[in-house]
Amino acid sequence: MSHTFTVSLVSWHDGEPLLKPVRQAVFIEEQGISPDLEWDGLDEACRHALALSSSGEAIGCGRIMADGHIGRIAVLPSWRNRKVGTAIVEALLNHARAHGYPAVDVDAQTHATPFYRMFGFEEEGETFLDAGLPHIKMRLKLSE
Repeated sequence: MSHTFTVSLVSWHDGEPLLKPVRQAVFIEEQGISPDLEWDGLDEACRHALALSSSGEAIGCGRIMADGHIGRIAVLPSWRNRKVGTAIVEALLNHARAHGYPAVDVDAQTHATPFYRMFGFEEEGETFLDAGLPHIKMRLKLSE
């Protein structure tokens, strides 16, 4: 079995049939997030990173909003700890840099803060609950 994958940037219009099942599996089924919170109506305005296995199976995703907010980073359990999440965040950061974003931010689940620190994100403010899970805002300056 091959463990290779690719990450590409797609619109919601083009990627929805592949993006939606990953988020359904990770956020709604695994983490118990309400579908009303997950499907927030913002996807159409975002750029999405889509990770596909070598066989074309959707295995991970993430999105970036026009204001530089990164979110909805999700990787299917069988693909975790294989650098899929890293490649998704790198694709979104490359998009932000290419489009001149001065900074990006993420509302990180608190257990994921070490992951985001690897990219240079720094915590800002206090821990808060989002969808019943503890989060903290993290920010990364891309240009001075």
